[in-house]
Amino acid sequence: MNTWWSLVVIWLVAGSLMVAGWAWQRRHGNIGIVDVLWSFSVGGSAVWAAVTGPGAALPRVGVALFGGLWGVRLGLHLWRRVRGEDEDGRYRHLRAHWQGSQGRIFGFFEFQALLVGLFALPFLGVAANPASSVGACIVAAVIWLGSVGGEIVADNQLARFRAEPSNEGRTCDQGLWRYSRHPNYFFEWLHWFTYAALAVGSPLWWLAFAGPVVMYLFLRYLSGVPFTEAQALRSRGEEYRDYQRRTPMFFPWFHTRPAQRNDR
Repeated sequence: MNTWWSLVVIWLVAGSLMVAGWAWQRRHGNIGIVDVLWSFSVGGSAVWAAVTGPGAALPRVGVALFGGLWGVRLGLHLWRRVRGEDEDGRYRHLRAHWQGSQGRIFGFFEFQALLVGLFALPFLGVAANPASSVGACIVAAVIWLGSVGGEIVADNQLARFRAEPSNEGRTCDQGLWRYSRHPNYFFEWLHWFTYAALAVGSPLWWLAFAGPVVMYLFLRYLSGVPFTEAQALRSRGEEYRDYQRRTPMFFPWFHTRPAQRNDR
């Protein structure tokens, strides 16, 4: 199938899933389902790109395996949160800001379907790769294991912190969260270099490099860090401001001790 027709199919399927997700959130009052569907849809698009792509078998198997497993892992992790917790504070704020307008919420869901198509571009670039490079696949595997493993560790550390009743309303600054305010976002961004490695030799290699670039812009400036930190400041106030002062925002680095900060 032509690469661009594959993209059209991805968008149409994602748009249909988002309609179902919008209907689900109307019944359950939880917009968070959009993140679950986004993860599964992007992961599914990696498999679809591999099945329909014109490239060599090795990069296509790689993109299906790495992209598919990433999407399933993230989707299941988010589904456990959506199913077991109240609506995320970020989405409660968004719902209140829109005064509960289902039209705007529907538009938000369908916008996420467009983003599925955008983040499917790296997979299409890999699936068009005619080169079967074992070395590129090894590099991609190392990147994938390190980044997805780091994201799993960060997610588990945050989940354990939140599970402690004594930590209710507090900011997690333990483990990886001591060195970055958003280690999960950092490793999520790092994961997209997997497909840049797999796309070496592809005539559409530039689509794969769009992955880390676009993901960084979204996480750092649009829907990731700003959205999350605004909600953290609303809910935790000065405690989170102190955390901001002593902990790097995105790229992990050394933690500044409060005593050192107060001496300046």
